[in-house]
Amino acid sequence: MEESSLKYELLKLNDRVDIALQLGESHFREFKSGFEGPGKRKKPRNPRDICVDIAETLVAFANADGGELIVGVEDDGTVTGLDFTEEKISMFLNSPKTHVHGDTPLPALRASRLLYKDRIVLYFSVPKGTDYVYLTSNGRCLQRKDRASGPISTERISFSRTERASREYDRCFVDNASIADLDIQLIHQVAEHISKGMGVEKCLQHLELAEFDGSHFRLRRAALLLFAENPSKWHPRLQVRILKIAGNEIGIGKDFNVVTDEEVTDNILSLIESSWDLLRPHLTETRFSKHAIFRTQIIYPELACREALINAIAHRDYSMEGRGIEVHVCSNRLEIISPGALLSSIRIEDLKELRGIHQSRNSLVAKVLREVGYMRELGEGIRRMYELMHDNDLSPPELYTDSSIFKVTLLHKYIYSREERIWLENFEELNLSREQKTVVRLGYNDRLISPKEIWDAVGIVDTDYYRQLLESLYELGILSRPVSHTRAFNLAKREKKSVKNIPQFRVSLPGEISENKRRLIENTDYAKVYVGNVPYSVDEFDLQELFGIYGEIEVVSIPKYYGNESGKGFAFIEFSHKDAADRAISDSGKIRLGGQTLYVQKFIKRTQRKKSVNDKHV
Repeated sequence: MEESSLKYELLKLNDRVDIALQLGESHFREFKSGFEGPGKRKKPRNPRDICVDIAETLVAFANADGGELIVGVEDDGTVTGLDFTEEKISMFLNSPKTHVHGDTPLPALRASRLLYKDRIVLYFSVPKGTDYVYLTSNGRCLQRKDRASGPISTERISFSRTERASREYDRCFVDNASIADLDIQLIHQVAEHISKGMGVEKCLQHLELAEFDGSHFRLRRAALLLFAENPSKWHPRLQVRILKIAGNEIGIGKDFNVVTDEEVTDNILSLIESSWDLLRPHLTETRFSKHAIFRTQIIYPELACREALINAIAHRDYSMEGRGIEVHVCSNRLEIISPGALLSSIRIEDLKELRGIHQSRNSLVAKVLREVGYMRELGEGIRRMYELMHDNDLSPPELYTDSSIFKVTLLHKYIYSREERIWLENFEELNLSREQKTVVRLGYNDRLISPKEIWDAVGIVDTDYYRQLLESLYELGILSRPVSHTRAFNLAKREKKSVKNIPQFRVSLPGEISENKRRLIENTDYAKVYVGNVPYSVDEFDLQELFGIYGEIEVVSIPKYYGNESGKGFAFIEFSHKDAADRAISDSGKIRLGGQTLYVQKFIKRTQRKKSVNDKHV
């Protein structure tokens, strides 16, 4: 698409406010009211307090990752406007100068008055600052963290001049780049995720990735990193390289032991998924089970590995153009190595102590990943990794930085309490996998276990893995199901819960469950269906209630955007019996939920789908 053929769609201030109200407050967005007091007795706030609020919020944004402030809006997004004279309105607009320290002027500040739905509101925005540690006029230093602005010492924000190039890299304009250099379809998808009907140009402007100078759009480098059609044209190492190593260290010469060396190059939004697809097979191993059956076992919690990968892609130093991200899959650990030292304002100790410390090197890249759901509240990635490793009884991640890299290491090493170790020793002869040990540990002290506990503790997101895990424990004779399918389903209906939350399984010591008491899983009768056009706001219980008329349900799974509570528009339902699934499939196109028609079809594994496609070309 040639740039000259595009009819530019400018993002007006009213459009910015529309989008902000849809998205709500976040790390990058704040609303301030012009009123105070309860209910119908609200009255205009003290103008001086509003000036202080404006200055403190903008200082906090500039000391973090930038952001926008709308004054005249309640915390819940209700527009109440400003009931002040024009003189006071002018005072508010000027407060980023009068109430910010003269030695630390805010960078590229926008301050505008507009009439929004017949109410006066003020719109302010400021980018991430790299020139100063910004202060209010009375010397206060604040920084934005999640949805709040709080005080912080200037020492925690100060950074060396050598870091400035990396901090400004994604914000710089690229003169020879145009919208024609971007993947327009990918931007459309992001735009639709942010706000239905938003155009490409408005999306780029909303995300601060482009500006219109009166004749053409100027793209920031972040736009190319995130959306480039030909990434290598703009960055030589926009890639992730994955090395599988036979052993614990890379050998040299005759001892060279790299089994596979693969890499993928793409724009950032595509790289997250393509590199994850490349890494995910390395997180499992195949074992020959006691019953002479090959079983695939997960070595590391998938979500922890994904967090580490996304963290590396989001926060690496892109100004170091000669290096890409490397993942080393060793026998005893997994290392994710990203170019660039940890920012000087962040200490390894703070990360290890899970204080949620955050400063983003690539503020625009991080903002986009946050807006589309790949990242949660900024600063949560490392904390989430620690939680996932702990929940799976594995050693905490190891963090390392020097002048040129930041490395996260996930160890294949378990941690159990003394009582848990004694309990697990009873199962030693069975040579249990990590997943099996995790379930056995849940059953300590004869407690009943729910399917959800198994899903959360094991850290997998695929119903097939879940089913395989249960089968393996049944075959070993250490898992029983005191609460039948029918009883669990009825309890869920009565208690208005997802059947996943109903405790159903019990772990017993080897030899305690006799052959005739084992309730083996009849997996040949299970049937899984795919449900399309699912409303984004529904939960698992909604689908369970709706599809429960067809028969007993084992599991309902709604894939969600990573780090986001909204679904992707489809779901998987596993019925206890095949005839129930058949009945649901026969009603495809007749089932309604949330004003939408649902479409149901038989679930086909990815490998089967590939085979069927290949068969067509034979």
